[in-house]
Amino acid sequence: MTVRVGVIGAGWIGHEHIRRLTHTVTGARVTAVTDIDAARAEAAAAPVGARVYASGAELIAADDVDAVLVTSWGPTHAEHVLTAIAAGKPVFCEKPLATTAEDCLRIVEAETAHGRRLVQVGFMRRYDAGYREMKQVIESGRIGEPLIVHCAHRNPTVPESYTSAMAALDTAVHEVDVLRWLLDDEIVSTQVVTPRATSKRFAHLKDPQIMLFETAKGVRIDLEVFVNCQYGYDIQCEAVGEEGLVRLPDPAAVGVRTAAQHSTEVLTDWVSRFRDAFDTEFREWIAGLAAGAEPTGPSAWDGYAATVITAATVEALESGLVVATDLKPRPAFYGGAA
Repeated sequence: MTVRVGVIGAGWIGHEHIRRLTHTVTGARVTAVTDIDAARAEAAAAPVGARVYASGAELIAADDVDAVLVTSWGPTHAEHVLTAIAAGKPVFCEKPLATTAEDCLRIVEAETAHGRRLVQVGFMRRYDAGYREMKQVIESGRIGEPLIVHCAHRNPTVPESYTSAMAALDTAVHEVDVLRWLLDDEIVSTQVVTPRATSKRFAHLKDPQIMLFETAKGVRIDLEVFVNCQYGYDIQCEAVGEEGLVRLPDPAAVGVRTAAQHSTEVLTDWVSRFRDAFDTEFREWIAGLAAGAEPTGPSAWDGYAATVITAATVEALESGLVVATDLKPRPAFYGGAA
């Protein structure tokens, strides 16, 4: 079975996923595209022979669309996801699921009422080989019970439009999701400490930031978000347990010996770092849909949790206080207590 996918949002990430679904993933075909900019939609649709629709609602209702991919502007996500659920069509939504907790809960309630999982949220790190190996080690008990997790998320630079709040909402959100998954634990509080600021930042930006999380089981997490580190795109994660530790491997790179130095390359962008994870994410999504199965990746509940926790982290940055996340109880539909 070929899964016919309609894409809502033809910006850079939309183009990238259209390419991925067309040339990398088997069993999928992009049949429909829409974007607020009609010319941009045409440019994305023409190379793959897809039809252009005037709106997300028209695309979702189309007979030649089996599943929906939402890559539009964040504040529009909730509308499109809810429309897809109402149509009974599977929907993959790039993060965020929605920009407010209230909209996330509307999606959770709609999917629960539908009675079957339709929504998957685009947190690709769960599909990275290194993170998957870390999860296997933690679940096996080889390092004992996790006690502490040390993380770093570093970018060489960011544009002037990047704000201090985006360190949580756009950057740390990936750690928030992958750590909840790695530890099978919930983040219950958040705090932000701002050390000496780098001179390489724009004046309005607080950079770096150190985010401190506590989980329901008492695990302490420290996350350095440093988005003007200059030297490259660097993702680090180390979980310390009672009997050992497990560390995320760096991407494979050859060692070079020259001019009395031994060096390895550091990647400079997230696209290169997580390209394989994106590919795996979409291969598994499409394979599941083709088999008639429910999505198994990050759920609407995970999207809700990430939105609440990152919003609390912004509040912690602005107030200087430890902020409780105050998540609602997880519904049984998403694996919570009945």
